[in-house]
Amino acid sequence: MEIMTEFKGDKRTKAYKEWKAKHSQASEGLGDDIEKFVTKPLGIKKVVDTVFQKLEKSCGCEERKEKLNQVFRYKKPECLTEQEFDLIKMAVDTKKNKWTPEEQETYKNIYERIFKTKVECTPCSFGKVVWKDLQAVYNQYL
Repeated sequence: MEIMTEFKGDKRTKAYKEWKAKHSQASEGLGDDIEKFVTKPLGIKKVVDTVFQKLEKSCGCEERKEKLNQVFRYKKPECLTEQEFDLIKMAVDTKKNKWTPEEQETYKNIYERIFKTKVECTPCSFGKVVWKDLQAVYNQYL
């Protein structure tokens, strides 16, 4: 007789896990981009870290990066939940272009949560405002 053990692993879908991983790697602001596209690729970060590690001092790079991120922060939306991701994925995959009032309200609530803003939309403007931005967030990390 086989004994079933409780599954304790990650139950999220593979597509959602991959999307979320890419979302978390997105730059918060200018400091992240300077590190990602200048200091790391040119080897500056490695040299500075090595020198200051030998001196047992901090170079202040992290503090400068965080300060630049605070001053020049990008408008990064909150991460979608798995349920929100699946809902948007299904609509994108089926090329959905008509929504019931209930569906519009659901997508509007997702939009307001991830962008931390209230939006007034009509059935006519829904596709141009809410859906366009939600689809862009979904596609950005694929």
